[in-house]
Amino acid sequence: MALTGETVAVGDPREPLVRLLRDLRTRPEGLSGREAARRLLVYGPNELRRRGRRDWPRQLLRQFTHPLALLLWLAAGLAYISGTPVLGDAVVAVIVLNAGLAFVQEQQAERAVEALAAYLPATATAIRDGTRTVVQARELVPGDVLVVEEGDRVSADARLIDGGVEVDLSTLTGESLPAFRSAELTDASGPLLEARDLVFSGTSCTGGEARAVVFATGMHTELGRIAALSQRVEREESPLERQVKRVAWLIAAVAVGAGAVFLPLGAWVAGLPLSEAFNFAIGLLVANVPEGLLPTITLALAVGVRVLARGGAVVKRLSAVETLGSTTVICTDKTGTLTRNRMAVTDIWTPAGRLTIDAADESHGQGPVSMALARAMSACSNAEFDPARPDAGTGDPTEVALLRAASALGADVATQVRTGNRLRQFHFDPALRMMSTVDQTGSRRIVHVKGAPEEVLARASGILTSAGDTRPLTTDDRAAVAEAVAGYAHRGLRLLAVAHRELPDGIPVPQRREDAERDLVMLGVVAMFDPPRPEVAEAVARCHTAGIRLIVVTGDHALTAAEIARQVGIAREDTTVLTGAELEAMSETELDHLLRGRRELIFARSSPEVKLRIADALRAQGNVVAMTGDGVNDAPALRRADIGVAMGVAGTDAAREASTMVLTDDNFATIVTAVEAGRRVYDNVRKFVVYIFAHATPEVIPFLLFALSGGAIPLPLTVLQILAIDLGTETLPALALGRERAEPGLMDRPPRRRTDNVINAPMLARAWGLLGGVSVVLVLAGFFLTLLSGGWHFGAPVGPDTPMHHVWEQATTMTFLGIVACQIGTGFASRTQYASLRTIGPLSNHLLLWGIAFEVLFAAAVVTLPPLQRVFGTAVPPPGYLVLLVLFPLIVWGADELWRLWRRSRVLGGHERRNGVGPREW
Repeated sequence: MALTGETVAVGDPREPLVRLLRDLRTRPEGLSGREAARRLLVYGPNELRRRGRRDWPRQLLRQFTHPLALLLWLAAGLAYISGTPVLGDAVVAVIVLNAGLAFVQEQQAERAVEALAAYLPATATAIRDGTRTVVQARELVPGDVLVVEEGDRVSADARLIDGGVEVDLSTLTGESLPAFRSAELTDASGPLLEARDLVFSGTSCTGGEARAVVFATGMHTELGRIAALSQRVEREESPLERQVKRVAWLIAAVAVGAGAVFLPLGAWVAGLPLSEAFNFAIGLLVANVPEGLLPTITLALAVGVRVLARGGAVVKRLSAVETLGSTTVICTDKTGTLTRNRMAVTDIWTPAGRLTIDAADESHGQGPVSMALARAMSACSNAEFDPARPDAGTGDPTEVALLRAASALGADVATQVRTGNRLRQFHFDPALRMMSTVDQTGSRRIVHVKGAPEEVLARASGILTSAGDTRPLTTDDRAAVAEAVAGYAHRGLRLLAVAHRELPDGIPVPQRREDAERDLVMLGVVAMFDPPRPEVAEAVARCHTAGIRLIVVTGDHALTAAEIARQVGIAREDTTVLTGAELEAMSETELDHLLRGRRELIFARSSPEVKLRIADALRAQGNVVAMTGDGVNDAPALRRADIGVAMGVAGTDAAREASTMVLTDDNFATIVTAVEAGRRVYDNVRKFVVYIFAHATPEVIPFLLFALSGGAIPLPLTVLQILAIDLGTETLPALALGRERAEPGLMDRPPRRRTDNVINAPMLARAWGLLGGVSVVLVLAGFFLTLLSGGWHFGAPVGPDTPMHHVWEQATTMTFLGIVACQIGTGFASRTQYASLRTIGPLSNHLLLWGIAFEVLFAAAVVTLPPLQRVFGTAVPPPGYLVLLVLFPLIVWGADELWRLWRRSRVLGGHERRNGVGPREW
């Protein structure tokens, strides 16, 4: 992060609160919007200053020392030893140019990932102009009053004004256990980080709620001080890049081994002069080096990250793009992911009868039961709702829906009334699936509770009658509640039970929730409808065709979860539905057996611990798991999954920080789109690897022909011409293949296995054998045709002072142009791994067309411009032979097209078609 202004701390956080507020020139009600804007100009953004990238020399050095560069260094050394310094200088120049290109592309890739922060600006809740306002964290200034709640990331150093919170200080202290911080626990001595009334930037709130006044921002926070001491961000190498680097070392070993074998053979067995033997070894090394491979992969991954971000999926690191493409299981939440998260109360069961809520009809708010229910729904909430603006509301969508219904029933839902009456709050507990508040209502103190019906019913001992009296809860009453719950759940409605308890006079306010949430009086069951997202059904169908298994893990009622899953196509009649309690009773062996199949599963009433256990079990079976989550307690499961997916809209800061990918729209369909994009990026990497490797064969075989003939056949290609091909004509088309659109059938094949290598034997056979083999036949045909028609005979010398030298230059130029022409055919052939080129459109990749245009112009310049002719040793071949080059791309592409046609007919006639599964290696 960059800091564009100087931020400062104002006031001593240890001084009395009244004096601190005075020094900060603020009030408990916060700053005005205008004052905050003025202070932002003075103090600057609340961001950490990032030091200049002083590690760039090391990054640049890495480009000079990777295995492919080391091969070129060896070739340059041989050139100097053999007495050809011009060739050595040329190879060194190639090393420098290639390193510079790779370094620039790597820097662009890093900046592409860093720029994604703009898609997800960190936010904070501050009190501005007397109201709670969500602002960007970078806009916080000293004197702002923060509202810190469970799941929030603390965005500045602040002193608590009221309330108490549990805070995870591990980012600053390394202590894993949460620490309790309260406005009442004032400390005037000891280390600042141990002060029990302070919270610090970069920490996370794991429980409670409090208000705090900001006293330090930016680099003057404790986190800023740590950042100033050490800002070392190591670039993470993706598994894909590690695989390619291993292949690079293999190429280096093969090239050096071949050179070591053929050098003595050429010098002693074939009788080549030592200088020509060294020249051969240099050519063999250079021909084996795919210079553009590593930077092209880095850029392809960075482009994939950019594309995903524009589609609503912000990926935090390059390596995740590759992992996404191999996802085998998606464990998804229901609310907000499969559904719209736009709750609306539709039905209410009460002991006095059923109600149907209509926001325009307030006639229901007459009876004592409905009024008690409405007051409980209003009190036990932290959302904000203005009846004058019924379509608006801030906070949890479920609580906004409850406030809207409470208002329709006649309750006062004003935030000031609710907070003014509140004495104690017990936040929602994911394990208990309950929330409660203790409120002052006139002269009475009442505990208001909302939560899962079965949990509330288990703690209830009474029920409110239609007359407003309380009587004991009977077995028939429990059966009636259970029947209502089942009926609503079968319709796919989300359910919450509401209850209250009046505290006797003289009893202090409960400090433990178990003391408050007991002996409850049942008020009713609220049914809410959260419609499925319309695009989810199609996304689910795409998952099924792609061989991706779907598992729903939700805290909702089992029947509700099953109905929503059925509506979007996940669940069928025989789909297994388990509750969290049933899963907790299962042994690890039983859970492994349950998860081992390919069937969809639904885990209802699940706690975050259940998510973690499921993720562990699935990964132990070799699955690549994507797990969604939004709460604080989801963070361990998000970290454990291969792809942790956090909700960008409804998710907490803690979940977003623990995740690998953040959905800016909280939409399940976006996950599937991200998986498809990951597969496309991986396929494109394989495409340009095939393209780059295919040209090694026509570059290496001519040197072997020269060596095995003992020099009787002159070199069909010079080392400098190879460098012109690898660095001049090959790079741009390879980069264009990295931007190729998805191939048809991409989501009709099963996920690749963890053990699958990006470069495998069939892929090398296609590149070196088919594409490279056809190319070398064509290229050598052009070489010998030019040579023989010019009067050359076997063994005739072609040195600078011989009559055949010009003919030889024309022949090597024909070889050079032949390889360039074959590159065009290889470029079109590499665009698909399995499908016909016609299915994607021959001219649909405009970047490839521009890349081909550049390589044609570059090759023409090398052949026709006198200065470049002298450097690369070229001469214009006879015009009649140049016409033959037009056929080369068609022959190379046609051979590969026929091979792919044969593969399609073979695969579709076999096991895959009978079982409705596409081929794994397309």
